[in-house]
Amino acid sequence: MAKTIAITGGGAGLGLAMAQRLSRDGHELFLLGRTLAKVEAAAARVAAAGGRAHAVTCDVGDPASVEAAFAQVAALTPRLDVLINNAGVFAPFFLAEATNAQIAETLNTNLAGPMYCSREALRLMGKGSHILCIGSETVVVTAAMLGAYQTSKAGLERFCKTLDQEVAGQGIRVTLVRAGKMYGPDMSFSVDPEVGRRFVEESLKLGIDNTKNAITLFDSVAEFIPGLLALPEDLPVPELMLAGRHR
Repeated sequence: MAKTIAITGGGAGLGLAMAQRLSRDGHELFLLGRTLAKVEAAAARVAAAGGRAHAVTCDVGDPASVEAAFAQVAALTPRLDVLINNAGVFAPFFLAEATNAQIAETLNTNLAGPMYCSREALRLMGKGSHILCIGSETVVVTAAMLGAYQTSKAGLERFCKTLDQEVAGQGIRVTLVRAGKMYGPDMSFSVDPEVGRRFVEESLKLGIDNTKNAITLFDSVAEFIPGLLALPEDLPVPELMLAGRHR
């Protein structure tokens, strides 16, 4: 059965990969992102392949932006079946050197963002709806320069457990997907070259060689999502862990 699905961070990376995969099953998609041109391009790619997607401007870390975005969604559909809290900021830095903006962006996007989005999405949800949150394996592994990122993702896991308690009685499911290291086809991620150099250097001091980490592709993770959403309503999956494989 076709569902209405909102994906934050839907303009690129895993968000775009999930949108492209889910569109093949006939779902109607709402792609949310800070940069309208990016989500419009993503929606166009989905449409070119025969899917249905709407581009919605949304900065998940800004509650006013989130409210406006979901008002736009509500104007187009009376019900939202699925929210995928995917938007995230991955920015390595040491706390002693961090700016207020760096700390705020990490916590607002990765932790407060899913809270704002889930709150607004719940107004459109009912029995059978599903909220997915994309977490990170870094909550249980040693990493360099990722204190704020790890903290935000650990908080996200706690939030998912609490939200699940709150909405279970309404027949709404919540799933935390703890994802491993992921890349796109070009095996790269966007970071300032100097920050990237230092991140590698500091990781090596901890005995972590990021070039040898197990990884997976965005498309591989996206391939898993339809099956999760298709599970019977009486089979909640509170938490899943996805791991990469050495290539």
